[in-house]
Amino acid sequence: MSNGYIETVIIGAGQQGCGVAGALQELGHEAIVFEKGEVGQRWAHERWDSLLVGSGNRSIRLPGWDYDGDDPLALPSGPQVAGHLRRYVRDRDLTVREHTPVQAVEGRFGVSDDDMRFRTRLHDGETVESRNLVAALGGYAQPRKPILSCDVDSAIHQTHSSDYRNPGSLPGGAVLVVGAGISGQQIADELIDAGRRVFLSVGRHRAWPRHYRGRTIHEWMHVFSLYDDFVAAGAGDSARLPGLPVCGNRLGTAELNLGTLAEKGVVLVGSARGARGSELMLEDNVVDVAEESALTFREVINKIDTGLRDRGFVAPAAATAPAVNLDAITGFGTRLDLARHGISTIVWCTGFRPDYRILPAQALDENGAPLQRGGILGALPGLYYAGLPDGNSLARTGLAAVADNGRFIAGQIHADHVMRTKSSESLIAAV
Repeated sequence: MSNGYIETVIIGAGQQGCGVAGALQELGHEAIVFEKGEVGQRWAHERWDSLLVGSGNRSIRLPGWDYDGDDPLALPSGPQVAGHLRRYVRDRDLTVREHTPVQAVEGRFGVSDDDMRFRTRLHDGETVESRNLVAALGGYAQPRKPILSCDVDSAIHQTHSSDYRNPGSLPGGAVLVVGAGISGQQIADELIDAGRRVFLSVGRHRAWPRHYRGRTIHEWMHVFSLYDDFVAAGAGDSARLPGLPVCGNRLGTAELNLGTLAEKGVVLVGSARGARGSELMLEDNVVDVAEESALTFREVINKIDTGLRDRGFVAPAAATAPAVNLDAITGFGTRLDLARHGISTIVWCTGFRPDYRILPAQALDENGAPLQRGGILGALPGLYYAGLPDGNSLARTGLAAVADNGRFIAGQIHADHVMRTKSSESLIAAV
């Protein structure tokens, strides 16, 4: 396909890229997907072994396909999600080229043939020209570790959550987990259950109950329209993909928060602020972080209670209202001596950074972040994003949003096609 042309190039064969390809196929538009690994690469190969998707099987929705198994409430593993994506690609005969990294994308504006707005250069020197380009790269391209990790004693084994697989994959000794989002708390929970001595360096996060008044939190989210609260990103580092609330252990069978971890014996320490050899400098903020997370926990419970009362719904009263047990949480101080506590490993659960450097410079801001509107529309004509946050919301990044994202992008490409070809066909795509 050297110097070939296709109407739409899609970069990335995760759920978002596959969703756009499927939506375009529904409308009769051609597309090719380039994937540097395999379909569902991150789900299949870049998650820890015991991870289950908390939103459940029923959240897996692709254009023209919803979960069709017999257990919609079950929590799928990463490889199971990847399996659904691969079956979708196979059954619909979507054009996906695996193990085909994209080296760079050039904008071709101002040329005579305006069908060719982008030239995609592949790793082997091949080029593909297209009118439209969909970047389905998501926000998990680059593991993010703080600079202070470079100042930690080289004798300490360091790994990122993207490379962590299970407790047995780590050297013996105590483990420091840095980061109190979903990954950090679930990995700390797994390690303590496996009999490891565990320290957790906390950071700001939200905590929600897994189960309340006879129903799961995801059921209450649906009934009382709490989804927008769930996916609200909050203020923070715009270069880092923010997290969702912690609301259950990795198996979806028990509550998980700083209180439950402390009760199990996890030692909570403050946010890491510096390192010198085997000593970490910490912020003395364990109690403050726990209290803030407890407020978010209480707020959602109050919203559920208010919804039940206002709607007149009958639900069993909670014998004991769930809460973050602040009585189990104490301060730690401002120093952590790794050697003295026998800590041999640090697991950095400090998130990821997106990487869009392959795109034309005109599409990015001075920090390399995509210039976009609504999490989908790019700054260049014909450029779209699938899986970016929309302002202060993570809604567009989730599994449940894949079908809507794909169909919106496909609808825009369809309208462009109709107007360019001066067709009498409706601009409104009918699926």
